[in-house]
Amino acid sequence: MIDEAKIFVRSGDGGDGLIHFRREKYVPRGGPAGGDGGHGGSVVLVVNPKLSTLLSFQQRTHFKADSGSRGGSNNKTGATADDLIIEVPPGTLVRDAETDALLGDLVTADDRLVVVKGGRGGRGNARFKSASRQAPRVAERGEPGEERWLKLELKLIADVGLVGVPNAGKSTLLSVISNARPKIAPYPFTTLEPNLGVITVGDRDLVVADIPGLIEGAHMGVGLGHAFLRHVQRTRLLVHLLNGESPDPLADYNQIMVELSLYDEQLGEKPQIIVYNKMDLPDAEARWEQVRADMKKRGITPLAISAATQQGVQTLVNEIFRVYDTLPVAEPLSEAAEIPVYDMPEDDFVFEIKREGQGVYRVTGKRIERAAAMTYWDYDEAVARFQSILETLGITKALEEAGVEVGDTVFIGDYELEWAN
Repeated sequence: MIDEAKIFVRSGDGGDGLIHFRREKYVPRGGPAGGDGGHGGSVVLVVNPKLSTLLSFQQRTHFKADSGSRGGSNNKTGATADDLIIEVPPGTLVRDAETDALLGDLVTADDRLVVVKGGRGGRGNARFKSASRQAPRVAERGEPGEERWLKLELKLIADVGLVGVPNAGKSTLLSVISNARPKIAPYPFTTLEPNLGVITVGDRDLVVADIPGLIEGAHMGVGLGHAFLRHVQRTRLLVHLLNGESPDPLADYNQIMVELSLYDEQLGEKPQIIVYNKMDLPDAEARWEQVRADMKKRGITPLAISAATQQGVQTLVNEIFRVYDTLPVAEPLSEAAEIPVYDMPEDDFVFEIKREGQGVYRVTGKRIERAAAMTYWDYDEAVARFQSILETLGITKALEEAGVEVGDTVFIGDYELEWAN
């Protein structure tokens, strides 16, 4: 199973607004008629329940939405680009690759997450007309799209998880109680990836996940470690299988409980059914009474089965459904709604000024860099409007306090400007 991926996403740029004036017969001084640019496409992750891995992201890691179209004459708005839809399997966690911040938890069919929002279309000169400015020669370029790296992490969505030390018999049990056909062999780590199966009683069914065997240090990533402990987090009920062949099944039990708790405190508190397996073996059968007595001292009533001969398996299945029905209703892990990731206006107004040499300054900041990218520098009115933005955001004052003088060079985004009064 491919359950981790890293992808790059970029939304489309907004289309440029148009500077245009009406050119009609008998209308010698037609007014401004430049249309707005269309909005760029956003990048949206959508759950497709038919997918079960992140394999497709091994072949393709870069995704870019289309840009909006340029505004047209006669106040025609440019076409808005379609959103770029990226399908992911249920159970996908989405994180920002740089900050590791959790952006979304996509669980159910058609859950949607907007990971980068398309750039706004620039306004045409018709939008800048006013009583004092009848023929504005100013418009906006389209807003640049957003871009970021994402980490995708898949957690299996199962009702019941089978846990235990390697070779405890989890795969055999899953093959007996469900329709799953996992690889089975008498050596540790036969299961190198989680297997899913469905157990049915009457008209009821539950999804069961066979989680690969845990070993000491798994919470630190030792062995199969983190790659599979996270799959246990989705389950509501654990079936903890003890290996009857083990010299000390109780020590194995303690080891697994410690690993679960160290990885996530809530894992150690999940409801469990303790099952002693391999009762078909003489040594295991002989050890059973002592194991049961020790477990009862802890307030636990274990079940004894043989997955190989199916002894006690139906009793276990019935107990799984009984205990599951007693659990409180799980709260939804996510809502099937679009989550705007970049709706954080308070960050837009932050800027920083650095002096990079004699008479050279660089201004950085989300809001001002976008304003620079959206400015038509060939038009005096557009430049004047940009200067007004510098004053409004307090950048002009900050530059003057930093020592900027007429003729100095100021870099803003990709643009090199000469400072003037």
